Amino acid sequence: MGSNNKSNGDSKLVWIWTENKQVMTTAVERGWSTFIFDANSADLAKDWSSIALINPLYLKDGALLDTENRSVASFFQISSPQQLEQMLLINDSENTVIHLLDWQVIPAENIIAAIQGNDKRVLAVAETAMEAQNFLEALEHGLGGVVLKVQDIDPVLKLKEYLDRRIETKNCLTLTKATVNQIHMAGMGDRVCVDLCSLMKPGEGLLVGSFARGLFLVHSECLETDYIASRPFRVNAGPVHSYVAIPGGKTCYLSELKAGKEVLVVDQNGQQRTAIVGRVKIETRPLVIVEAKGSSSDQSSYSILLQNAETVGFVSPPEEHGTQRAAVPVTSLKAGDEVLLRVQGGARHTGIEIQEFIVEK
Repeated sequence: MGSNNKSNGDSKLVWIWTENKQVMTTAVERGWSTFIFDANSADLAKDWSSIALINPLYLKDGALLDTENRSVASFFQISSPQQLEQMLLINDSENTVIHLLDWQVIPAENIIAAIQGNDKRVLAVAETAMEAQNFLEALEHGLGGVVLKVQDIDPVLKLKEYLDRRIETKNCLTLTKATVNQIHMAGMGDRVCVDLCSLMKPGEGLLVGSFARGLFLVHSECLETDYIASRPFRVNAGPVHSYVAIPGGKTCYLSELKAGKEVLVVDQNGQQRTAIVGRVKIETRPLVIVEAKGSSSDQSSYSILLQNAETVGFVSPPEEHGTQRAAVPVTSLKAGDEVLLRVQGGARHTGIEIQEFIVEK
């Protein structure tokens, strides 16, 4: 059915509930064409249908009806856990929209737990992009979609950006092998430890490098050593000047990271996910510079500086046969060792890749 429009192939539905024409046009431009109209705004449907191709749904007597008066979804206002339980018992609609009058009383996790194993789709009314994100993420699976009820375009833009990031993280990054050809001490420098709000597992880390055109996959501190306990939330990522990969195909300097910013966590197969920075520690430590060459078809030179410590290392390339080594510490790195590299465009403006001549050395 046309009203079940999705966001760029993502399985989550997004419907819009607004009386603001600019919100409508902004949503349509981003691929969201299903709009809800209540008794007070039904006349808008005709006006907007004359200027944009939309799928209007009319809220009437606890149901959302299409232009042919067919029920597309049931609609419930929920103000207590008891009402939620009763709704689940009596409702047999394929799609259900719930409007939580106080969603903090009934957390999104409770709703998802209650409907697990049910093949019906539940959408929740959200009045901010953050509320929508909460409904779409709770208990890792989230609800089947959201109805964004807003009167300004900012939540629409933020929700679209968030859903684009979700799609991006489902796509693998292409990583290539690079061969180490030089390792030497570089002196003292201010290095950055990035502590995330997520745990990392062996084979995962951050993409970091001195040049944006080639970012090395630096391993987290999730592995036990003889000297220090595992810290699976941390990446000792290198000095302040280094680039680090962030969502949206962008980079930023390690010195720009702070609590609340997002970075890309990547594993040795190129699987990526977004993680939130919880804390950044900058301290003066001895550094080592590592230089590596690309593949036989790419003889470019790439470099990175890292703290000279056993807990700091690179993610190893996946092995075709035999036992997999997740990481190689910089303290035992030698010429000829292989590491993983993300090769990309080197010219950047405010972290965004641009087409421009540039020399980095």
